[in-house]
Amino acid sequence: MKAMVIDKYGAAPMRLAEVPTPNIGEYEILAEIRAASINPIDFKIRDGKVKLLIKYEMPLILGNDFSGVVVRVGTKVSRFKVGDKIYARPRKSKIGTFAEFIAIHEDDIALKPKNLSFEEAASIPLVGLTSYQALHDIMQLQTGQKVLIHAGSGGVGTFAIQLAKLMGATVVTTASEAGANLVTTLGADEVINYKTEKFEELLENYDAVFDTLEKSFEIIKRGGKIVSVSGLPNARFAKEHGSGFFKRLLFSAASYKLTALEKKHDAHYSFLFMKSSGEQLRIIADYIESGKIKPVIDRIFSFEEAQQAMEYAESGRAKGKIIVKIK
Repeated sequence: MKAMVIDKYGAAPMRLAEVPTPNIGEYEILAEIRAASINPIDFKIRDGKVKLLIKYEMPLILGNDFSGVVVRVGTKVSRFKVGDKIYARPRKSKIGTFAEFIAIHEDDIALKPKNLSFEEAASIPLVGLTSYQALHDIMQLQTGQKVLIHAGSGGVGTFAIQLAKLMGATVVTTASEAGANLVTTLGADEVINYKTEKFEELLENYDAVFDTLEKSFEIIKRGGKIVSVSGLPNARFAKEHGSGFFKRLLFSAASYKLTALEKKHDAHYSFLFMKSSGEQLRIIADYIESGKIKPVIDRIFSFEEAQQAMEYAESGRAKGKIIVKIK
């Protein structure tokens, strides 16, 4: 099968290669990938920035979410059959969606929302799960609470705004002038132009902030929660994930400033390393099929243009998700 691979960590471009089609385990399915999406985690993995959290063997197929069709099922797969249209975020040890096929555990997949195309469905899994786990699992947002969502016009932001509104929260987001109209149509109650305004001077007494900037601590109320996917893992994260003493020490040292701000402002900081979940994707599919959340796509690239798609993502100009159409 064809796949986009890297041969070593660093900023070198991906290359199109011919690699073996993966074998499947008894609880796995083989999916023919129709579309995948670009996420910041892709270039973080490529650059070696998550080596401390997870190690990969080279050559490595990049790509962290997709939509597609089941073409083979393992002997103990019970929830899916050949021909099912699915979408998923594979578990971190089994990434590789910039390819024609992927082997994936049935626990990680869900039926694709019926009202979405494959390209639209591919835009959802990583940002949907990230937002759901941040706002629902960690923040436990309640009706009437106030949340600041940074970078509202980005891939995660466009989903998180819609989910926070669905949960009954008042949502303020940061965006450029170019992204202001988009985030307003998604439901943001207030938009702060991060190029001309300072959110920390305009906001106060917030229940939660998603994603982190150190100045976010200045607007959080006592006992408030800050959840980040772009900040630093801390000692609490290392402990919860069963890391050894050395890693705990390393994360503790790297995040000492965030820990100090936590204590100073009596807030709770969490680093989110999102996990795959077919169950949560089923909940998200229900939201989408009922019209409560819609995908936001900036641009669709062909499979051969995957490297260009990655470069466009790194430019930071995208409003919504960047899709790679595999087939």
